[in-house]
Amino acid sequence: RHNSKYFDKMRCLRKRSAVSFLGILVVCLLFMNLYIEDGYVLEGDKQLIRETTTHQLNPERYVHSFKDLSNFSGSINISYRYLAGTPLPRKRYLTIGLSSVKRKKGNYLLETIKSIFEQSSYEELKEIAVVVQLADFDSVWCEGMVQDISQKFAHHIIAGRLIVIHVPEDYYPVLDGLKRNYNDPEDRVKFRSKQNVDYAFLLNFCANLSDYYVMLEDDVRCSKNFLTAVKKVVTSREGSYWVTLEFSKLGYIGKLYHSHDLPRLAHFLLMFYQEMPCDWLLIHFRGLLAQKEVIRFKPSLFQHMGYYSSYKGAENKLKDDDFEEESFDIPDNPPANLHTNMNVFENYEASKAYSSIDEYFWGKAPSTGDFYGIVFEKPIKISKIKVVTGTEDRQNDILHHGALEVGEKIVGSKKGRQCTTYLRLGEFKNGNFEITDVEHKVLFDINCMRILVTKSQKEWLIIRSISIWTSQTANQ
Repeated sequence: RHNSKYFDKMRCLRKRSAVSFLGILVVCLLFMNLYIEDGYVLEGDKQLIRETTTHQLNPERYVHSFKDLSNFSGSINISYRYLAGTPLPRKRYLTIGLSSVKRKKGNYLLETIKSIFEQSSYEELKEIAVVVQLADFDSVWCEGMVQDISQKFAHHIIAGRLIVIHVPEDYYPVLDGLKRNYNDPEDRVKFRSKQNVDYAFLLNFCANLSDYYVMLEDDVRCSKNFLTAVKKVVTSREGSYWVTLEFSKLGYIGKLYHSHDLPRLAHFLLMFYQEMPCDWLLIHFRGLLAQKEVIRFKPSLFQHMGYYSSYKGAENKLKDDDFEEESFDIPDNPPANLHTNMNVFENYEASKAYSSIDEYFWGKAPSTGDFYGIVFEKPIKISKIKVVTGTEDRQNDILHHGALEVGEKIVGSKKGRQCTTYLRLGEFKNGNFEITDVEHKVLFDINCMRILVTKSQKEWLIIRSISIWTSQTANQ
């Protein structure tokens, strides 16, 4: 009897050890590359994906695990079918990714591709690659779309600017019987879960094609010269940390990433593919990588044009009212050090007036002689300057009496640099200042610029935006 109890106890311990070992093994496998030999997905890997999505997504709960994943840059080994085009011969600046499925009503994919190419200059086309993933399992539809794309955009395919790919259904995890979060019907859960996997596979494919990646939906209209606008914004963010820059406020449209983040984003979407729609998952993704706030730019570069959704042909009339289709002039705002002697309110510091996103500097009632200063990292030639003060809801917090000056002959240490002489370019009117042809009015290379308060005011001061357009970089 004692021996029997002893053996029962040993069997119980072995079971517990086995369960613990299997738990550790599952966690380890989760962060291993889904290595696939000869182009086939191992059934165990697909089962692992299903098992890891049986819990609600809680960022605080997963943050430690995800930080481990964020160090993992390995791609998912999938055999993609090239339906049109060939591997890119060289790396580009920007890859534009589109994933498309058959719609019950309307089809906007060809118009979207057309808009991308038509709204880009010849020089811009050299720096972009467009990857279209036909993600429907209907082979007849895919073949028809490939024929249409190949006929209409043959020269872009030949030039290596356009690739059409497909991932066979065998690579997908099970899409039936998934959790019905948010009381979504089963077909809605299946649709959005498959979409997450579609995007994961597309991101994985695009990881090494360019420096940056922007996701569009397949029913989007582009702003003219959108690439030039994106490049200016990226340059303006040099030295600052970001995970996602947003060029549209709608869905998964116009979201820009560093390409080196694409593998981890692909894994993230696979880990939680059945939890929630992709645009919600993206909020968790940037938050877990320590970008807590949205960084969105105006005007928007991309507009939703589809009237019917790809989900059951439902009506989708969403429009981005910040979109501007015609070419617009985005400032260069060259790298600079910003400082002020005004009493800054809370965290509305000087840098926020020079930013290209929707934020501003806010100082308490300024006095005569107070200033907001900009010291450029390199001497520059300026073509245009525009400064806007106040906001719609605080229309009296403007600069009532002020001037704008530019300076030369910089002195001082790196932290305390300033110009010795300044030239006044003009006065503020109704809180705003704008001047063009600066390079013809200022004969020296500009090292500094400052906004000078010429008369004390009881109202506080909001500097909403400072925009500088350069004609060239001056010689040092």
